[in-house]
Amino acid sequence: MLHLKELSKDFAGNPLFTRISWHLKKGERVALVGENGAGKSTLMKIIAGLSEATSGEIQFARGAKAAYLPQDGIVTRNSLLFHEARSAFGELLAMEEELHGLGHDLERMPHDSPEHDQILNRYGELQEQFRHRGGYTMEAEIGTVLKGLGFAQEDWYRDCGEFSGGWQMRIALARLLLQRPDVLLLDEPTNHLDIEARNWLEAYLCSYPGSVILVSHDRFFMDQVCSRIAEVWNHTIADYHCSYSRYLVQREERVSALREAKRLQDEEVEKTEDFIRRFRYQANKASLVQSRIKQLEKVERIVIPPERKRIRFHFPDAPKSGKIVMELKGLTKSYGSHTVLNKIDLAVEKGERVALVGHNGAGKSTLMSVLAGAEFQAGERIAGHNVIMDYFAQDQANVLDFDRSAWDELYADAPYEMVPKLRDILGAFLFTGDDIHKKVGVLSGGERNRLALAKMLLRPSNLLLMDEPTNHLDLFSKEVLLDALRTFDGTVVFVSHDRYFVNGLANRIIEVDAGGIENFYGDYEYYLEKKAGMGDQGSGIRESNIPSVSSVISVTPAQLPALEKEDRKRGREEEKQRKREDDKRQKRLGEIEKEIARTESEIARLEAEMGQPGFFDDLERGAAAGERHALLNEQLEKLYGEWEELSG
Repeated sequence: MLHLKELSKDFAGNPLFTRISWHLKKGERVALVGENGAGKSTLMKIIAGLSEATSGEIQFARGAKAAYLPQDGIVTRNSLLFHEARSAFGELLAMEEELHGLGHDLERMPHDSPEHDQILNRYGELQEQFRHRGGYTMEAEIGTVLKGLGFAQEDWYRDCGEFSGGWQMRIALARLLLQRPDVLLLDEPTNHLDIEARNWLEAYLCSYPGSVILVSHDRFFMDQVCSRIAEVWNHTIADYHCSYSRYLVQREERVSALREAKRLQDEEVEKTEDFIRRFRYQANKASLVQSRIKQLEKVERIVIPPERKRIRFHFPDAPKSGKIVMELKGLTKSYGSHTVLNKIDLAVEKGERVALVGHNGAGKSTLMSVLAGAEFQAGERIAGHNVIMDYFAQDQANVLDFDRSAWDELYADAPYEMVPKLRDILGAFLFTGDDIHKKVGVLSGGERNRLALAKMLLRPSNLLLMDEPTNHLDLFSKEVLLDALRTFDGTVVFVSHDRYFVNGLANRIIEVDAGGIENFYGDYEYYLEKKAGMGDQGSGIRESNIPSVSSVISVTPAQLPALEKEDRKRGREEEKQRKREDDKRQKRLGEIEKEIARTESEIARLEAEMGQPGFFDDLERGAAAGERHALLNEQLEKLYGEWEELSG
């Protein structure tokens, strides 16, 4: 399908990649990975014909075409959404127009005309081509793609210029998917998609008939879609025929093997060089020395991959807070006549990691802003005892002062005692050397996000509210942020469309939908299982992986709403029962710990008495004390057994 031959690309004399030879087969789905700046996007632009290589050539299979979706920057106006999507079928639309023209000609032309049979034959051939290439199903396909990417049917006849930047990228993605190029090049296709649209795109790409090359910072997405990883590293490409998760293991094994091979090679080279130094000027060893010199010149030196730069940080220790960190009672939030949150009740407890999920526009960011202190129309917002909050908004990077340097931006908000630590904090977020003096306005999206995260380390807090903190972060930086949040001893409420990140952090999922919220006490996998059990086809979970209600229980369509309501009610009852049992367990744990402390204290007191000189002169007293000591130790052993059982 695609062959790169000796491909090189330089920027101002600095090589980005050198003499790459690489082959892509039909139907393969490949993830390009590597550090930011390694050349992934540049390589895709060269393949798409949007940029030129310094040397080498690109060969496609006969008639094959490639199409490229950039990360951002595409804006469409003055065209209705449906018509814009339909424009992807350029050749089919031309055939449709010709068919209409031929039909009109046949209507006007007499049957005995010399040209009638010729036009009729052309009409039949063209109609068959049109049918074979999907001309009669293209509108259904447009509807499938637009719906899958999150567009409601009432959006289809809106002007594209009315849609925001994220939706503009969805329009571009829809048009590209409908074109069905032989090689589909996608640069961060999930950046502007919610979880539902990501799930749909996964299923679409897994059944895509052509080849796919993509760059993504969504680990879960790559694991689901790609069966081959191509790492752009050290000016070349290394292939791994496996999933992304397996690639991480194989790469580490490969690098470890390279390090060991280099160590052995370095030892041999050092021995050879030492021999040359010792005997260079001895005539009787001249031939041996020359032989070793030639041998050394032929050695192909092993190159070790440079260590990947990673952000490294830990959030400050969280001050103690009350058990209930934040509570909403009957809270309503509206924008004009549109009610986003309708009389919701919510209590967030100390130590919870709460993920807010739901489709775009459901109200996740609105709920987050209300938790952070934004105004609302009715109800109560009650902050818990000694709650110290830090809020990372979805556009937090844009709140930074673009005229300040990275150092000045951090210094402006730093308490006096933190000033000596600012360089260390900036260094942990990869701002080193002269980087700290760069203006915020010239930083990349990822650098701004890292700087905004760095500001959260300036003051200790015990409640972190984070709306899309992983935006623009690469895979390795996401992993470090995930580790830092896992070890944070406060409470976290967050929004993220990265399913690996959500599943790795959340212990409670809150689904925001239709003005209300629904709680799921567990991780993201548990949430998916519960949604599957409810038969909720609108949850964005792939139907191929999840049985519908009707496939599990024999019911009529009219019974489904009542059944779903009953399932939700049963789910809430189960969650309440589990909460009551957990409260009961925690209460009993507290009682046992008090009994353990009392028993251990009594044993210590008794042992002190028994250790007094002459205590056992009174035989009866000594025997009673011994029996009492044995009884107390038996009780203590039972208490510890119950404590371990409840704690487990």
